[in-house]
Amino acid sequence: MARYTGPKTRIARRFGEPIFGADKALAKRNFPPGQHGNNRRRKTSEYGIMLAEKQKARYTYGVLEKQFRNMFEKAARTSGITGEILLQNLESRLDNVVFRLGIAPTRAAARQLVNHRHITVDGKVVGIASYSVQPGQIVGVRERSKSLEVIEAALAGFNHAKYPWLEWDQNSKSGKFLHKPERADIPENIKEQLIVELYSK
Repeated sequence: MARYTGPKTRIARRFGEPIFGADKALAKRNFPPGQHGNNRRRKTSEYGIMLAEKQKARYTYGVLEKQFRNMFEKAARTSGITGEILLQNLESRLDNVVFRLGIAPTRAAARQLVNHRHITVDGKVVGIASYSVQPGQIVGVRERSKSLEVIEAALAGFNHAKYPWLEWDQNSKSGKFLHKPERADIPENIKEQLIVELYSK
């Protein structure tokens, strides 16, 4: 499956946020990349601000442009607040749920675990990172994969209480997707209304 494989620190510096997780390089050089990044004072247009917000959401969740557009159109067809529904659908992706459960340290690592068939949904192996987890479904680690060092290291000391829409069972190394998260519970710094305005132009 196609995915972004370029320099992550460069992308994080563009937005001034550690969107891929903790980044020591970003802490040292918290200004845009490029030869004149530290001196650039150019005013960003309204369209540029909206576009940057969409790109930030895409990179944060590891979704390609066409996938993101399809997810937005699906959210727009659903009754409710389009921006919130979009974020809820992104949070429902299997790779994101694996990340939120603490099974993997990053979304990229979670996507790799899913693609390598280490993850189950309701007891059945699912190898599609974009799979949409539904309320009530159980996401867990495949029996023969529970001793993997990367999974044990990620779970060690992870606070499973910080996401109220997920319920973790340590004994079975699985979590229940209770419901789609409320916007206030989603910790990502994304202004989803700007994305809606961008696609509405």
